[in-house]
Amino acid sequence: MSDQMHQAAANKGKKMLPVGHYRGLGAWTIVFFIFLYLPIVVLVFYSFNANRMVMNWGGFGIDWYLKAFQNDDIQKAVWNSLIVATAATIFSTAIATIGALVLARGGNFRGKTVSLGLITLPLMVPEIVTAVAVLIFFSAIGMNWGLGNVIIAHITFCIPFAFMPIRARLEGMDTSMEQAARDLYASEWETFRYVTVPLLMPGIVAGAMLAFVISMDDFIITLMVGGAGSTTLPVYIYSMIRRGLTPEINAVCTVLLFVSIAIVTAYWVVSKKSQTDTVH
Repeated sequence: MSDQMHQAAANKGKKMLPVGHYRGLGAWTIVFFIFLYLPIVVLVFYSFNANRMVMNWGGFGIDWYLKAFQNDDIQKAVWNSLIVATAATIFSTAIATIGALVLARGGNFRGKTVSLGLITLPLMVPEIVTAVAVLIFFSAIGMNWGLGNVIIAHITFCIPFAFMPIRARLEGMDTSMEQAARDLYASEWETFRYVTVPLLMPGIVAGAMLAFVISMDDFIITLMVGGAGSTTLPVYIYSMIRRGLTPEINAVCTVLLFVSIAIVTAYWVVSKKSQTDTVH
């Protein structure tokens, strides 16, 4: 026992080596981030190109942004994306919340581990596999609802993304407030409505924002499942690229990029606040 204590004290006294201690790691890290983000910087830069030729700089201008916003096809694609993302967010978050409540507060029951695995499975399965499976299912039952098919597919795909922050919030919540409400003769519904839901709301909001950005940016599932009249913005951008590159594509991609960054940043802030509230 004394040898183990001495070994533990020795390990505790050891200082962790800084990242810069490893020769060449800092340089490779810089190369990695340049490789990852330089194309995005170039795309944003050339979105302000006044020249019609994508890679020939013709001066600063915002004409391509104005042209993109005035394009009826782009407006329709944006509208379809918002409809799909909003519907997928609402339904996937509701289903994820119910699932998280059952798995986190439902006690031990037969099939709990299997249920958790099935909910999180889409996170591990390649997206193309999910897209093909959903397409085969829709074809087998003869379901051709246009934008409705895309919405159902996105709901299925977004559930695990909304589920994880909600479940994490539930597992970190202190149940003393709920127990106090029951001691004060509140019913189960009143406790859930006035105590559980407000405490759970940061996790729900974080899950909803994550589901929204995943649905808004999805390309593979939408391309496989969507039919005529159900073109979303990522699919429309792909069709524009096939016709040839123009600064208009750069402008649309830049707007989509910054919208996604804004939503992800908001998700991070809400998640951070949720973790802080849980600790306190």
